[in-house]
Amino acid sequence: MAVLSKIRQKSALLIAVIGIALLAFVIGDVVRSTGGGLSRNIGSVDGEEINTQEFLHKVAQAEKQGQMSNTQAGVTVWNSEVNSILLTNEFAKLGLRIGKDQLVNVVRNNPTFANNPEFQNAVGQFDINKFNQFVAMMKSAGQEQWNQWLAYEKELEKAGLEQMYFSLVQGGIYTTAIEAKAAYANENNKVSFDFVTVPYSTVNNTEAAVSNDEIVDFMKKHANRFKSEPTRELQYAFLPSQPSASDKETVKETIEGYLKPSVQYNASTKKNDTIPGFKTVKDIETFVNTNSDIKFDSLYYAKKDLPLEYQEELFNLQPGQTFGPYIMGDYYCISRMLDKKAGQRVDASHILIGFAGSQAPGATRTKEEAKVVAEEILAKVKANPSSFAAEAMMTSEDPGSKNNGGKYEDIPRGQMVPSFDKFIFNNAVGTIGLVETDFGYHIIQVNDKKEGAKLATVARKIEVSDVTADELFTKAGQLEQNAVTAKDFVATAEGLGFTTQKDVTIRPFEEFLPGIGNQRSIISWAFNKETKDSAIKRFDSADGHIIVKVTSKNDSGLAPVAEVKSIIEPILMNEKKAVIIRKKMAGATIQEVSNSSKASISTMSDVTTAAPLITNIGNEPLVVGTAFATAVNKDSKLIDGLQGVYMVQTKNVAKAPELPNYNSYKSKVENTVRGMAQMQILKVLKDNAKIKDNRIGVLQ
Repeated sequence: MAVLSKIRQKSALLIAVIGIALLAFVIGDVVRSTGGGLSRNIGSVDGEEINTQEFLHKVAQAEKQGQMSNTQAGVTVWNSEVNSILLTNEFAKLGLRIGKDQLVNVVRNNPTFANNPEFQNAVGQFDINKFNQFVAMMKSAGQEQWNQWLAYEKELEKAGLEQMYFSLVQGGIYTTAIEAKAAYANENNKVSFDFVTVPYSTVNNTEAAVSNDEIVDFMKKHANRFKSEPTRELQYAFLPSQPSASDKETVKETIEGYLKPSVQYNASTKKNDTIPGFKTVKDIETFVNTNSDIKFDSLYYAKKDLPLEYQEELFNLQPGQTFGPYIMGDYYCISRMLDKKAGQRVDASHILIGFAGSQAPGATRTKEEAKVVAEEILAKVKANPSSFAAEAMMTSEDPGSKNNGGKYEDIPRGQMVPSFDKFIFNNAVGTIGLVETDFGYHIIQVNDKKEGAKLATVARKIEVSDVTADELFTKAGQLEQNAVTAKDFVATAEGLGFTTQKDVTIRPFEEFLPGIGNQRSIISWAFNKETKDSAIKRFDSADGHIIVKVTSKNDSGLAPVAEVKSIIEPILMNEKKAVIIRKKMAGATIQEVSNSSKASISTMSDVTTAAPLITNIGNEPLVVGTAFATAVNKDSKLIDGLQGVYMVQTKNVAKAPELPNYNSYKSKVENTVRGMAQMQILKVLKDNAKIKDNRIGVLQ
């Protein structure tokens, strides 16, 4: 809420802020009507409905306050609403309530309040009396402001209940002595065994091919693992709006023309006037501002600040000399050296010591105390200048420079506050001194001074001409028409000079498409209920033209096959390969299996279930677990492992010695489980809830 971001400011402003933050926003183009107007509810959780207008109001607030896109805000608010309903139902089941004292404790432990000087006493601790005064002020500010504060208190109450609920769940997590002992055994019991294996890689993939139908069947059997939002698969072609070679040449000719004198008719004298060219004109600033798309710049620049490709040519110009035309980004340029001066750029380091009332963030010491600290540091670094960087990292209160030893490089005149600027430009390299500014006291070291070049540059942007724009538009229209009957959309597009993407899977509330960036309008169109399979549409923007084709729609609730194929296919393929391999591994003993499969017998020593690695093969937990479960000098049955089919013969099981207690393992297991509790709770609640999501068609 806005209160949390604004409460750091003075209380006098806070009253107005709370009122403004909770006003209704105009929804406008957030909503797209689907013909019959907005549905009353945008979704529901276990039968509890989420009102569409209230939801969109919160989305608009989140978008404005969180500096996020409408789509991101929609996802954030949806997740918040779902979590809130699920947890509120849990609070009700448990009868959880939060009293006034508990609510105050929530405020006391909230850094936004606890760290705010408005609510602190003289020693910097949270002062409940100041907080109560603030609440009283809110109440006296009027009924509307008071209602807004009460609404905010409910948010605080909800946060307190969530904290209480998760603490109760975590407090109820208990690791038994048996579990702790098992964790110890997993890490310390060791098994040694002989084994024979035939890898899955010995069978050609073609002998164990997996169909898409088999992948879908696997997903259905494990639906919880492969749940998915609706998806669409797209192909699209992009034709960027870029200047042609002819457009570039036209701009170049224009720039070259500025180098020479020109003749212009003077209406006042009714005569032709000769206008000096860029090389000789005296009023260079007016000339640049009249003819350039980038206005005149009077700053002096260090060599490294000039365009990298032309640093040498530009910086080595003598006053009066010109260079160009040359391309800098999207511009054709010509430059003329106006002046060079020494000491126009400075490298300096500083250590900032702030005080209460200065602009230094969070400073609480008095001005007198700050000066004493600054003078002590000044004496220290003057005695040992090489210690300046280390001292800055330890003591400076400037977050922008302390981590790099207080350094600021290539400082131009006028960039720093006046007294700081005056010190670094008026003192020699190596000087260390003390300066006061509105930010506090600065201990400054002048590190280096550099020559600066003052250049005048006429730059004309290389833009798409009307002729080129018409050609691009015509080509886009041609592809849009051809795509309807084209056997291969991608090949047709590439033949016309488009860049293409195929087999791109998207979800309803994504924003970006590979290769073309933020394209929310395309994704919204793809999920529109009226957009059919194989639908084709052109999207025009300042960046270019995009022709999009929907190649498939997936509303099954399962992930698209293409997205999970790399996960499921190896599993199913290995199952088929195992059937083939088992026929080759005939025999009841490891020696018989070795003989029949012509696979050698290998040995592993001292393997644990916590790290079930087989040398040169990898992780094989089922194989190692079987070795532990097999009697010594006995052969196991065939095992379908992760990398192949195995048989093991256990040689030795070395159990770790008993410990007096297993408290360290108990704590280790408990801390791991508790650390995952909050995330797991929400996942379980969502998995077991009936969640209906109607956002598609409402959020753009």
